[in-house]
Amino acid sequence: MECYFDNSATTRCSEGAFEKMRQVLLDDYGNPSSLHGKGMKAEGYIRESREIIAKSLKCTPKEIIFTSGGSESNNLAIFGCLKANRRAGRHIITTAVEHAAVYMPMKELEEEGYEVTYLPTDSNGVISTDDLRDALRDDTALVAMMHVNNEIGSVMPVEKSAEIIHERCPKALFFVDAIQSYGKVPLFPGKMGIDLLSVSGHKIHGPKGSGFLYKRDKVKLAPVIYGGGQESGYRSGTENVPAIAGLGVAVKEMFSDTEGHRRHLADLKKRMAELLSDIEEVSFNSLLTDESAPQILSVSVEGIRAEVLLHALEDKGVYVSAGSACSSNRPSISRTLKAIGLKDSLLESTVRFSFSIYNTTEEVEYASEVMHQIIPVLLRYRRY
Repeated sequence: MECYFDNSATTRCSEGAFEKMRQVLLDDYGNPSSLHGKGMKAEGYIRESREIIAKSLKCTPKEIIFTSGGSESNNLAIFGCLKANRRAGRHIITTAVEHAAVYMPMKELEEEGYEVTYLPTDSNGVISTDDLRDALRDDTALVAMMHVNNEIGSVMPVEKSAEIIHERCPKALFFVDAIQSYGKVPLFPGKMGIDLLSVSGHKIHGPKGSGFLYKRDKVKLAPVIYGGGQESGYRSGTENVPAIAGLGVAVKEMFSDTEGHRRHLADLKKRMAELLSDIEEVSFNSLLTDESAPQILSVSVEGIRAEVLLHALEDKGVYVSAGSACSSNRPSISRTLKAIGLKDSLLESTVRFSFSIYNTTEEVEYASEVMHQIIPVLLRYRRY
């Protein structure tokens, strides 16, 4: 049996999204900026996907900007809003557990003279809104915060944070990295007070190379890519119509039964935790309650390096990740695991199971059996 439990790194493209992309690539391949029929047909796919996504977020289509994925959306949000709002200030607030696509731009901005405050988290990976309130200043221009942590599934208090930010510092913009939460955790940026929000298509069974940035109407944003003025001037370059069309289908499928999908993911996570809980060396870094994202389970195994466990599981057809697979294929000590105070002996002994709507209970039970088989063997081998 093959069990793919690395869905927070990427998901299998859905059949519907694939077929739509095939149609666009082979038949409706016009440039959406062209004025002839094929161009108008291509433009229609973009318009349709924009409307589908807007409906999922309860926003307007003009608030959706298509990008090449999560990293570009994050960079456009961060650099674009700061460039367009230079007078707002030179202070930024973020968290200690952000993805590299937010963390590295912050480091670049520090080199450019911005002051960045990194909010700590508790042992569950959640910031304190009191710390956020204390960190806000008159010159705070941006607060950047992930909604769901990609390694342990912690959910940040986004709505409460937005309330504090807009009350304490009205000119500051609030950007949320929703790459792991979109489609899995309730998310309505207008209602929640979010100014900018990033999403990646390949996390929700869309194609790689697809994504979007939600920009609340009236928020000023400068482009980071210049050219022909596509995407209302915010993101120049011929649109990737096949990927955008496929993304629209994936979103439609993902939101066809959001509550059912969330229950299924939560059931898989709960079942895996139950089956692994009797292994003495196993501990969990993810909350096993509704306060955590339903699709992510971080598991530490005392005495076994993550890479060793990962490859032993792979030999049995079970695919997991060692920490975050989103930054490179060279694992390093996780900033998230350090931030939650995980003891040193577990920092390099942690793997992540991340589930999709296509995974089954049978796959979870098989993976658990494999874990029960290989952990004693690996521990015994280590002693010699």
